Amino acid sequence: MTDPQVWTLIGVFAASTFAMVGLASTTFLRVLRAEIDGLRGELLGEINSLGAEVTAGIRLLDKDISAIARRVFPDEP
Repeated sequence: MTDPQVWTLIGVFAASTFAMVGLASTTFLRVLRAEIDGLRGELLGEINSLGAEVTAGIRLLDKDISAIARRVFPDEP
């Protein structure tokens, strides 16, 4: 092989290597973002369900406190 052919092959291999590294990193970042978005959605669902449970618990406590207040202060409206 002549000297220009060797340099051409080196350039082709270097360009293909950089292209593969770029493609792999882009694909990895897309998968990572998708996984993070999926986890974020799951966490939001969990937080919303916990919020509903806390709200229900507060309503029960409110009923209990209202019953106690009616018993302790029967003349109050």
